[in-house]
Amino acid sequence: MSTIPRLVIAAPASGTGKTTVATGLMAAFTEAGLTVSAHKVGPDYIDPGYHALATGRPGRNLDAYLCGPDQVEPLFLHGSAGADLAVVEGVMGLYDGASGLGELASTAQVAKLLRAPVVLVVDASAQSRSVAALVHGFASWDPGVRLAGVILNKVGSDRHEELLRAALDEAGVPVLGALRRAPQVQTPSRHLGLVPVAERQAAAVDSVRAQAAQVREGCDLKALLALAHSAPELPGEAWDPARAVAPGGAHSVTGKPVVAVAGGAAFTFSYAEHAELLTAAGAEVAVFDPLRDERLPAGTQALVIGGGFPEMYAAELSANEPLRRAVVELAASGAPVVAECAGLLYLSRTLDGAPMCGVLPADARMSERLTLGYREAVALTDNALAVAGTRVRGHEFHRTVLEPGAGSSPAWGMTHPARRVEGHVQDGVHASYLHVHWAAEPSLARRLAAGAAARPPLEAPRG
Repeated sequence: MSTIPRLVIAAPASGTGKTTVATGLMAAFTEAGLTVSAHKVGPDYIDPGYHALATGRPGRNLDAYLCGPDQVEPLFLHGSAGADLAVVEGVMGLYDGASGLGELASTAQVAKLLRAPVVLVVDASAQSRSVAALVHGFASWDPGVRLAGVILNKVGSDRHEELLRAALDEAGVPVLGALRRAPQVQTPSRHLGLVPVAERQAAAVDSVRAQAAQVREGCDLKALLALAHSAPELPGEAWDPARAVAPGGAHSVTGKPVVAVAGGAAFTFSYAEHAELLTAAGAEVAVFDPLRDERLPAGTQALVIGGGFPEMYAAELSANEPLRRAVVELAASGAPVVAECAGLLYLSRTLDGAPMCGVLPADARMSERLTLGYREAVALTDNALAVAGTRVRGHEFHRTVLEPGAGSSPAWGMTHPARRVEGHVQDGVHASYLHVHWAAEPSLARRLAAGAAARPPLEAPRG
């Protein structure tokens, strides 16, 4: 049994200020001396970056579609180990989940799996007494969801706040905070959501501080903490990357092969559990920045290039010719190279006309169309990441197009929601738009680490 005080911060819909409030609470409690564990419902990579900035700990995702409902509690317990408080930011509206699959992957489902009280963040800017009807509907929709309080956001005045509080008092729902409109706490957005922390580090620090100050001033932190402590014990066992990657105590690879992982402002999308699984499998994870580093890490035996925003840095990535040549040489050697989304674009010949690595016979460009949604897929051939027949659930999220989208040996056969092939498998390269959470299929990390161990280390450049 594990007791971790916890809150789920939800909203009736996207755009109500849920991220601002959740991040502000994380920062305010951290500044008060608590060790706070931050979690995000769904596949989003960007919000956890702000959560990490607020708490000083990795921001982690809880996705019941990608990892399955049974993994939500174990992953939560793993991520919150050693924390005094856990704050879970929801996704979209409280009851919105995977399209056409009921409550699956919704904030409500995760709250029930964690037996956590829910605080609803309501945009009160264009209503007064009607807020009670709105909150009553959300509180009564699913008796299994414990909606324990409301934080009113974008309150216009003291009189407006009085009207809102009176209405909610009639409804019997506690008001745990009332926040005025505050432009300085807003985080800029663009085509795929918020601008990541890595692209605006100093401004992001100021924004999180402002969010913490706003929450301290407008929220009853004592009542919120007491509510978090009211959550019951969780009976499950924490997820363990070593046990996941080596079930039954099987030996991991020997020799600590070096797996280089792209980072920096252009490649910010990564789940914390991926590095933990690679390490547990016996690999040494070496992070490098393709915008700054002209060489791959010394001794590199495999390469992982995750998601991010290479389209915002196409000129800089293209200008780093020494690193592009090093990637080409590594791929040509047959070493495992695994690329997701942004990594797929980086391995292409061109991105919006700018030369990229040229590992793949394909070209990428920005598009007006957003590709977004959960996917089910199967590996069509043995490759650096998976054996043929491996079934995964993943997520696509991009405004780019790759032509051709699939090579002569595709990476995945998509089985839902539409049947198609996608991605490129070429020698040791596995490149695809599909984001996969390896905690759901730890064999991916194990196979990559083993493939790395079988390759000779990259020789250090001379001179």
